[in-house]
Amino acid sequence: MATAKQQVDERAALTEMPLPADSTPSVALDGPPVPPVGRIRLYSPDEWEEFIREWATAMEENYVQIKLLGGAGDRGTDIVGFKTDRQFEGPWDCFQAKHYDKPLNFSAAAAEMIKVFVAVLDGVYSLPRTYRFLAPRGLSTHFNMMISNPTTLRENFLALLVKGEAPSVKALARPLLEEVKALAAETDFAMFRSVEVLDALTTHSRTRWHTARFATALPERGDSKTPPEEYAPEEARYLQQLLAVYAERAPDKITTLDSVANVPKLDKHLQQQRVRFFRAESLKAYSVGAVPPGTFEKLQGDIHAGVIDIAQDDHPDGYTRLGQVLTQVGSLDLNRHKLIGVTEIDDRKGVCHQLANDDRLTWMEEP
Repeated sequence: MATAKQQVDERAALTEMPLPADSTPSVALDGPPVPPVGRIRLYSPDEWEEFIREWATAMEENYVQIKLLGGAGDRGTDIVGFKTDRQFEGPWDCFQAKHYDKPLNFSAAAAEMIKVFVAVLDGVYSLPRTYRFLAPRGLSTHFNMMISNPTTLRENFLALLVKGEAPSVKALARPLLEEVKALAAETDFAMFRSVEVLDALTTHSRTRWHTARFATALPERGDSKTPPEEYAPEEARYLQQLLAVYAERAPDKITTLDSVANVPKLDKHLQQQRVRFFRAESLKAYSVGAVPPGTFEKLQGDIHAGVIDIAQDDHPDGYTRLGQVLTQVGSLDLNRHKLIGVTEIDDRKGVCHQLANDDRLTWMEEP
C-alpha cells in the first residue's frame, strides 16, 4: 500500500489530467433547481479544478495541451494551458483555482503570486503569459480594483514583500526574498488577471460537460449529414453486410452494390439504411461537443445489449433478422441516456448499422 507521502508525490506529479468521463453532480429531486452560480459554490476544491479544466477547453486559445497539476508541490500552478509542445519552456497560461467560502482577497492571492516568482527563480518554469484567478465567489472589491490596475498591483505586492509580515513572505530566506523583489519589480503585472464567474459559466456552456454538470437542455442538434452519392470508405463493412442480405434474397439479380438498383424495393431499402447510418454518424459527431466523453458509446452499448438476442435468434433469412432487429431497437427504453432527447427512431436504427460496421452485429449466419 502506498504511503501518505507517496500518495502526495503522485498527486503533485506533472501528469496530464484525463478527460472527465461524466462529471454529472447529484441533482436534488425536490425543491427549486440550483442555478449554476449556486451549484459551483457547493463544489469541493477538486471539483472546482475539474470545472476550470473543462472551462479552459472552450477558450479561444489554440492550446497544444491543457493539464491539471493542482496539489502539493504544484509550485503555484493548478491548471495550465501550453501553447507549444515545449510546454513550460514555451509560452503558457496558468489558471489558479481558489475555492473559498468568501471572495478571494489580496493576501491569499499574493501567497500564490510569490510561489510563481520563486518557481521561476528556481528554474521550474518561465513566467506565464497570463496568470488568472478563478474563485466561485469572485474577488474582494479591494483586490478586484487592485488587479484591474497592474501598476497598483505591483506596488502593493512589492510593499507586502518589504513589510515582511505575511507568512508567505516570512517563509522566504533573505537572499531569495531579495531576488523575488527584483524579479517582481521588472515584471509586467498585467499578466495577473481574474475571470468573472458569469464569464466562466458562459464559456463553460460551450463545452461538452456543461449540460451534464448543470442539468441544462442539450444544445440544438441541427441537420444530419446527407449520404454522399458515392459510397464512402467508412461505410464499407455495413454495406458489405447489407449486400449479403440482398444477394441472399435475390441471388439471380444482385451480386454487387450497384446491382441492387435492379430490384427497386431493395434499392429503396438500401438508400433508407444509408440515411439511417449517416444520421447515427451525425449524432456521434454532435455528441463530441454536447455531452461528456463516453456518452454516445454508452448509448451504443445499451442498443447492442437490447438487440443482440434478437440478432442471434434463428430466422429464415438475413433480411428477416435485420428487420426484426430494426423493429426491436425502436421499442427499447433508453430514457436514462442524456442523448435520448435529441435521438429519433432512425438514429437508433442507424446505430445498429454502426454496430454492423464494427461487426458487433451480423445479419447473415456464419456458414
